[in-house]
Amino acid sequence: MSASALPTNLLLLSLSPSTRASLLKHATAVELPVATALYEEATVPRYAWFLLSGLASIVTAMPNGESVEIGFIGREGMVGSLHLLGPASLSTRCMMQMSGSALRVPFAEAKKAFDEVTEVRNRILEFVQEQSAVVEQIAGCNRIHDAEQRLIRWLLMAQDRTDYDTLDFTQEYLSEMIGTQRTTVTVIAGDLQRRGLIRYSRGRIHILNRPGLEASACACDGIVRQLFQNLYRNGDHWSEPDPSSNGAVQSSPERPSPALHRA
Repeated sequence: MSASALPTNLLLLSLSPSTRASLLKHATAVELPVATALYEEATVPRYAWFLLSGLASIVTAMPNGESVEIGFIGREGMVGSLHLLGPASLSTRCMMQMSGSALRVPFAEAKKAFDEVTEVRNRILEFVQEQSAVVEQIAGCNRIHDAEQRLIRWLLMAQDRTDYDTLDFTQEYLSEMIGTQRTTVTVIAGDLQRRGLIRYSRGRIHILNRPGLEASACACDGIVRQLFQNLYRNGDHWSEPDPSSNGAVQSSPERPSPALHRA
């Protein structure tokens, strides 16, 4: 995809055409294989990344050398958004967990747009706020809900942010994500498969029955999904003159449905 084509990133689509075009004149379309580093800990990123497909994992390192995922970003936002907020040195790093594509913008240009363009700043802050609220909810979920509910919630979140029916995740990765043993993931996945909700084979999960998964999920799933679905729907909306209506103003279109494309 070229940087000039209409993107599938929801944050970019929420911007007015003129603001989006101004930001994307600095963008380069790139492919991102699994494990591609998007930023490292304690460093200012070289680029801001607007994912068009795939899934980026945000991880933090423990003193014993282990890494723990604390969140992920798909096509709903911008990788590197927290670095725009201030000079704090972040202890996280970000890499691609599922291969995909993105529009990358030099970080200096993204920072300039964030500082100078109210619309860009408002949308990025809205995304950062959604991320913060999701992390808070997940912290509670990890404390009080069982492993099956946590796994279901995580799969549904990943599908929302990628729009894929098929997710490529190993048992080891899934066990790290929900904080349990690989054998537990095996048992849970087998049970979900017998119930006709998923098909799981060799690190590939096919979601067969999303309504069934939602019915088996904890309340946290509905809360984080509502946060995701409400992104960019509230607050100020762009408007521009419509050339076909003698200067009449056209308002912002509805945010695209999460069903943009399927793998």
